[in-house]
Amino acid sequence: MDNGIGSVDRPKAVRNGVVACPAAFHTSSPAPTIPSAEATLGSHLARRLVEVGVSDVFAVPGDFNLTLLDHLIAEPGLRLVSCCNELNAGYAADGYARAKGVGACAVTFTVGGLSVLNAIAGAYSENLPVICVVGGPNSNDHGSNRILHHTIGLPDFSQELRCFQPVTCHQVVINNLDDAHEQVDKAIATALRESKPVYISVACNLPGVSHPTFFGNPIPYCIVPRQSSQMGLEAALDATVEFLSKAVKPVMVAGPKLRVAKAAAAFAELADASGYAVATMPSAKGLVPETLPRFIGTYWGAVSTSFCVEIVESADAYLIAGPIFNDQSSVGYSFLLKKEKAVIVQPERVTVGNGPTFGCVMMKDFLSGLAKRVSMKRNTTAFDNYKRIFVPQGQPQETEPGEPLRVNVLFKHIQQMLTGDSAVIAEAGDSWFNCQKLKLPDGCGTSSRCSTGPSGGPSGRC
Repeated sequence: MDNGIGSVDRPKAVRNGVVACPAAFHTSSPAPTIPSAEATLGSHLARRLVEVGVSDVFAVPGDFNLTLLDHLIAEPGLRLVSCCNELNAGYAADGYARAKGVGACAVTFTVGGLSVLNAIAGAYSENLPVICVVGGPNSNDHGSNRILHHTIGLPDFSQELRCFQPVTCHQVVINNLDDAHEQVDKAIATALRESKPVYISVACNLPGVSHPTFFGNPIPYCIVPRQSSQMGLEAALDATVEFLSKAVKPVMVAGPKLRVAKAAAAFAELADASGYAVATMPSAKGLVPETLPRFIGTYWGAVSTSFCVEIVESADAYLIAGPIFNDQSSVGYSFLLKKEKAVIVQPERVTVGNGPTFGCVMMKDFLSGLAKRVSMKRNTTAFDNYKRIFVPQGQPQETEPGEPLRVNVLFKHIQQMLTGDSAVIAEAGDSWFNCQKLKLPDGCGTSSRCSTGPSGGPSGRC
């Protein structure tokens, strides 16, 4: 029976045609460092992951990725985290990317790749750079017309690749060593640049093979943040300042793409400089501090937090940074925002009302530049109106002995438990809706999960 492992450069995880699970995978003792003289494709990939900020790889072993896992374990800067299934590994890498900026998972061919696919699709929809590494068939088996296990029974091994193409921004299948280093480097660079997942398939007989291109090469690419066109930035700022200067009661709304643009701090800077009332979209909750002096709550159309909708929808100008307008965030497309009143700031472009769209303008640059422009003309009118109409909610009564626990009482106690070291993960539905009412301390993050698959914002799957 063909086990997918060929006779060329047999990896150390294979002996006499039998696949053995590497001993290092079962031990907690530190793995040895691969000497530079034995630099291999596996060690090159492991080193690159460390160099871009990955220190934990979430993995499920399978016979096609065992040798690759040997080399990931041997990298002193990496910790291999074993997961009970591939979907868990993918979601763990998703969460890791949220917290650390980039995540990685390692699975085996097809049975593992298709299992992790839904998590990768979720990371794609939420703009998270997750590096999905798959141990692929032996390079000698490609084009051999053989039928391998871990496939759907066809000699064509590209089914997995075709499934990943719509939900990753770059895909590579490494079947030879001549350009393997370039393929690995380009994939990782693309993941970071696009803030999307990538797919890297490595033939199972190649991770342990050394090659001159792997001998201690420095990073041959430079992950430089995209730069704003200075002319475009100045034009966008001029148009926005003119637009906002005509408004009597402007407001700001934070959207989920603030995470992708790494612009949350710039948004807070603008909020402080402008004096505008500040709200967040539900999928952006936790991205900006709710302790901002003029924070008024979650804007969610008719189901906004108390008194927030009245202020946002009655504004004569709103600056919305990084929004995703889908059926859920717009409450079935029923909210009352008007395009002609809005400055829409996306990660790389700005649209001012019904006027022009300015491209090649980075959100962080734009928000910081706007903060400097509007600081001399602060406008707190919208927040002053909010203070006039705001009525604090009464404290929920405690549950009487023997009485069923009420939701408002439950969330009163959850509120008291939160600190700056907390993270709130809310299941879609009642938990997520009620978590919108929580007042998050500085440093307390939030995320939501939906069991039905990906659908939108970087802060939640629903």
